[in-house]
Amino acid sequence: MSRTFSPRASEIDRHWFVVDATDQRLGLLASRIAFVLEGKHKPSYATHIDTGDHVIVLNAGKVSVGGKKTEQKTYSRHSGYPGGYREETLGDLLVRRPEEVIRRAVKGMLPRNKLGVQQLRKLKIYAGTEHPHEAQQPEPLPKGGSTR
Repeated sequence: MSRTFSPRASEIDRHWFVVDATDQRLGLLASRIAFVLEGKHKPSYATHIDTGDHVIVLNAGKVSVGGKKTEQKTYSRHSGYPGGYREETLGDLLVRRPEEVIRRAVKGMLPRNKLGVQQLRKLKIYAGTEHPHEAQQPEPLPKGGSTR
């Protein structure tokens, strides 16, 4: 009789990956990152447990967006108070906080529950080329869907 494999939290082997966002398309980059954060690249993937790896993104400000998206795509929020509606274009957000653009793109591709929040915590984004995670010995994120 065959049994369904379910990974235990102690059995999960986490790796660190680093990716340079320079001249990469925002959507393609975000989907590759979300795939690794969820752990879908591993044979031990399970939908109910976080089996994903850590991802470090460098040069977030140099990410590429196509067409007129910098003027047309807007991010909006509301404080809950009267007159508290704020709207910002992608171009403005890229100048002000480039890390937030990638974080929001990846967040939209992760599950909308506690598991997605836990997976998003493993994403580290930096506007420049320096990062404080050298001790983790990150490997480059492969171009294809598989990392192992």
